[in-house]
Amino acid sequence: MVEKLSITLPSEMVNAIKSRVEAGSYASTSEVLREAMRLLLRQEEEHSERMAAIRARIQRSLNDPRPNLSSKQARHHLDDLYAKHQTVK
Repeated sequence: MVEKLSITLPSEMVNAIKSRVEAGSYASTSEVLREAMRLLLRQEEEHSERMAAIRARIQRSLNDPRPNLSSKQARHHLDDLYAKHQTVK
């Protein structure tokens, strides 16, 4: 099913669309806009997937049974790891 739309665009966008059609990159202005919509939909889907992955990582972190460390404890732990690494060389 296809539906015809009427849209208003700034002249810079209209010129960009027309130049791509004139250059032969696309057969019509409709084709340019369809491609733009496909890219927008794909970008939104990828963003949604990234956000879901971030939320999952945060949830795993919140569910982590290991004890929380204060910044002082974390720094001490990192200093110990660094010291051990330096003595291995």
